[in-house]
Amino acid sequence: MRIVFTTPYYPPHIGGIEIHVKYLSSFLSKRHDVKIISSTGSSSEGVEVLTPRCLNLPYSPIPFSFPNVKADVYHSHIPSPFFARMVDKKRLSPHLITYHNDVFVPKVVDGYKIPSLGGEFIERFNEKITIPLLDSCDRVIATTSSYALTSPLLSRFMEKIEVIPNAVDTQRFRPGEIERETIVLYVGRLIEYKGVEILLKAMRTVQESLKEARLVIIGDGEDRERLEILSKKLDVKVEFKGELPDEDVAKWMKKARVLVLPSFSRLEAFGIVLLEAMASATPVIGSNIPGVRDVAIEGGLTFSDINDLAEKVINILTNDKLAEKLSRKGLKAVREKYSWEVVSKKIEKLYFSLI
Repeated sequence: MRIVFTTPYYPPHIGGIEIHVKYLSSFLSKRHDVKIISSTGSSSEGVEVLTPRCLNLPYSPIPFSFPNVKADVYHSHIPSPFFARMVDKKRLSPHLITYHNDVFVPKVVDGYKIPSLGGEFIERFNEKITIPLLDSCDRVIATTSSYALTSPLLSRFMEKIEVIPNAVDTQRFRPGEIERETIVLYVGRLIEYKGVEILLKAMRTVQESLKEARLVIIGDGEDRERLEILSKKLDVKVEFKGELPDEDVAKWMKKARVLVLPSFSRLEAFGIVLLEAMASATPVIGSNIPGVRDVAIEGGLTFSDINDLAEKVINILTNDKLAEKLSRKGLKAVREKYSWEVVSKKIEKLYFSLI
């Protein structure tokens, strides 16, 4: 089978969609002819990457042309819709779209406040392009049912939606022999919508009860300085590690007692970092929002506010039986539902059903 993926960006450009497409294409290339069309990227064994010249708008590169590549199935990845739009104009074969998240412009981007009218214009413009794409494609993949049902766009197309989750590399993230410490871990970008401020405020309460509790933050971003200042103001013990190599992140996953994903934005539609922790046999706590909660309950707990988060962190840090139960539950869920072996086969089966 000849498969063509389109994605705005592809590694070495870093991001959730990029990593998703990289792993999916790698697994499928063992059995099929796979090509990637993207604004960035380099070919690797079994996967050819084609990079047409683009207008490089932030987060939404627009291709000036599109390679004349024939396929049995085209698989586009959005929210950035312009590569998928090129497929829609030229295709002769089935076209699937994986809808990773809604477009929602934060109030602050790269430290700059975005005028509300500007944000609304971007959101409406994206909607105007994306709705016809979702209407004309053959199938839409959503990563969770709760996100699809609550999405202003996806909820209009439930009759053509297949729910297939994101996945995790179970070779990179797996249980280890490292001794657990009283560590609360956050891994991700330090930007406004990720909700790290919520976690810092909750940790003040946690550390009042448990002096030995440590917060370790891995990642970098525009809000790092502001969050470092806030942690000192709150008198919270926290270690900002910055960006770390993959192998170091995996070690911290094994060492931590619990991982927290505090995002409260629809830009956070799934939370792959939750799967990475679960694959490492580490319990998780995620915000009670569509998408994230579907994953978090597979190997942990959800929270609704700062006090609730603090209470649940303390519970996991002090209750060995609960921590062990959540650890086993999450590991079982990863092996049965969220490994790339399982997820790639589900997507492959969907391809065959269309062609």
